[in-house]
Amino acid sequence: MTDYDPQPGRDTNENPPAAQRQADDHDLQAGLRSLAGLVAGARSGAELLGEVAAFATQAIPGVAGASVALLQPQQVAASHVHIRSATADFVSAIDAVQYQELREGPCITCMQTGRATVSGSLGSDARWPHFGGRVARMGVHSALSLPLIVDEEVIGAINTYAKTRDAFGEHAVALGSQFAAPAAVSVRNAQLLASARERTEHLQRALANRAVIDQAIGIIRSRTGASTDEAVDRLKRLSQTENVKLVVLAEQLVEEAVRRAKARNRP
Repeated sequence: MTDYDPQPGRDTNENPPAAQRQADDHDLQAGLRSLAGLVAGARSGAELLGEVAAFATQAIPGVAGASVALLQPQQVAASHVHIRSATADFVSAIDAVQYQELREGPCITCMQTGRATVSGSLGSDARWPHFGGRVARMGVHSALSLPLIVDEEVIGAINTYAKTRDAFGEHAVALGSQFAAPAAVSVRNAQLLASARERTEHLQRALANRAVIDQAIGIIRSRTGASTDEAVDRLKRLSQTENVKLVVLAEQLVEEAVRRAKARNRP
């Protein structure tokens, strides 16, 4: 039996026919193959999450729309959801109500508990009295939220919704849990790749800035006969006086020196 948090008082046991189970398993495998082929590349974080959400609608039976939400590191509160992507406008509207307005709902609960969370009748679900009624009035009655967990840390959640009641029983939860585990790894790998790329770009910018500052110091020394320390102090004072960043000022000095050199060399 799958370990999850069902809606109290509602029966989530189900026994789909063998043909349906076989079709659902085929869809799950297709979703997992798509997930395995997902490479961060030049995608933004939101674009990558959008693809994961789309694969979830393929892998989990009964889903009308899905979203993926990521937490700020070490945070499990609605206010720390820092990026999300949805497959449909009605899902984006539900997420806005959950995270920004009411700060309650199945996704927040599943991120807090680290367990899949199911509701088959949101309008009568006492766990989220404000959220459930609000979403039911939008014509959405079932929800399944699956935590994304890596190394025992919840990094976010997959949220799926259906307009019918009791759309997600144990069978759907089991398939969703099978999808969520590798999805969490894919998302974390994409985060690590993006972080490594950002650090590399930062280092490259720092090295480029250092080079142009060194060039500017050399220009000041050649013009004034100052020592290296004196040239550095002069460059810093000029930066403060003109309220211009040091690297910008250095670039201006180098560009000016290049223009002068070209002018002198003209026939």
